Amino acid sequence: MPAPDHAFVDSLRGLLDDRAILTGADAIGHTTDPRGVSATDDVVLVRPRDVDGVSAVVKACALAGVAIVAQGGNTGLSYGTHLPADRPSILLSVSRLNQIESVDPDRWTLTAQAGVTIQAVQEAAAAVGRKFAPDWGARGTATVGGGISTDAGGTNVVRYGNMRDNVMGLEAVVADGSVWDGRRSLRKDSSGYDLKHLFIGAEGTLGIVTSAVLKLVPATPYETSTLAAITDLDDLMPLLSLAQEHAPGALSGFELIPTFAMHRLAEVTGASVHLDAGTEFCVLIRLASSEPVDDMIAAFLSAGAGAGHIVDAIVAGTPDQETSLWHMRDEITPMTTYVEYQGLGLKLDTAVPIDQIAEFVRRISQRAAEIAPDSLCYGFGHVGDGNIHMMILPISPEAVEPWLAAKPAMEAAVDQTVFELDGTLSAEHGVGLLLKDRVGPQKQELEWDLMRSIKRALDPDDIFNPGKLIPDPEV
Repeated sequence: MPAPDHAFVDSLRGLLDDRAILTGADAIGHTTDPRGVSATDDVVLVRPRDVDGVSAVVKACALAGVAIVAQGGNTGLSYGTHLPADRPSILLSVSRLNQIESVDPDRWTLTAQAGVTIQAVQEAAAAVGRKFAPDWGARGTATVGGGISTDAGGTNVVRYGNMRDNVMGLEAVVADGSVWDGRRSLRKDSSGYDLKHLFIGAEGTLGIVTSAVLKLVPATPYETSTLAAITDLDDLMPLLSLAQEHAPGALSGFELIPTFAMHRLAEVTGASVHLDAGTEFCVLIRLASSEPVDDMIAAFLSAGAGAGHIVDAIVAGTPDQETSLWHMRDEITPMTTYVEYQGLGLKLDTAVPIDQIAEFVRRISQRAAEIAPDSLCYGFGHVGDGNIHMMILPISPEAVEPWLAAKPAMEAAVDQTVFELDGTLSAEHGVGLLLKDRVGPQKQELEWDLMRSIKRALDPDDIFNPGKLIPDPEV
């Protein structure tokens, strides 16, 4: 991972302010991801404070042949910000582009720079009686730019869609340093290609997003969640239908929660086990509206129990209980529950058609038992959009070596299962380097060729995040 030479770094210092560039030990703390993996051991971290600074850096890098890897909140899980090994490169952080530029409740929009955190956007929207809907556990660190880069999802997708569905326009710096300002607030515009969608989900391979117009939705002051123990995975689709039937327009979250994971979280953190009815799985469901939802929750639970899908349930009766339930959901990942082994495991960001969720979980669990019998396998996540995060990892020192030996075969089994069920290996975390060499069979080769053509057209010298997202033709 060669760093640019000192003369080039000094030239960047001349373009930017004295806080903009970090190197050596000063930079390392900004490059380690949530799994404890650093993007590189020798990094030049460049932090422009405005779009003009980004433009100047891109122009300089384009002239010098230096690659640019963009970084948002550094919460990514797919190694999407690792620097290329075969050419000089910089890590361009948008952390100082951290201003909310405007909030327009009459237009139902908010314009924010790429380094603004998702939580800050949510709070600014709430302050004017509106809501920014995308939400996930890293909301306090994850940024607008990073969320756009991976087309992030989260727990509200079942109602509001992914990040793509909540971006109305954006500003980006392209390969020659020009600034494209596509920050429009139009709800309808059929005047040609909608170019913003090229940058959403592109993982920084086509340009640097510097600002975006975000869609706001009505506030939902009445939010109530229920945690229900279910008899079997086959109850998921009937319960999802019942929730939509008894709470039309109000269902905003529908999550699969393994009872086992709640117990493990309690063991590790001292948190309480919210519900233990002796079943393997629960579902965590949130209804949110401008009107009280208590009657809808009661009707749904009554219908679910009457049909034999629900064994037991609790309902959050206070804001603190509501927060506690969703904090539990955020924390049941291996990064909390199996922190000592989480870096060794498979943490899947797969999605399948929603009617295939039960089949997917069963198949992966069965294959894990066959291929890696000493490992732990469990799944949780977004039933409403088919994005179940399966975790497969060792849980003791003795299990590490056999697990690592079995890991390649387990990856192959996962890929085969996902493709057989018409699913995706990357639902909301991005492809990065982690999945680049595995994702090829998911799409027709023509589709990858079209993506390569777009990359060549917008970034002919391949300076933006080279070697990511799109598999090599031979793979």
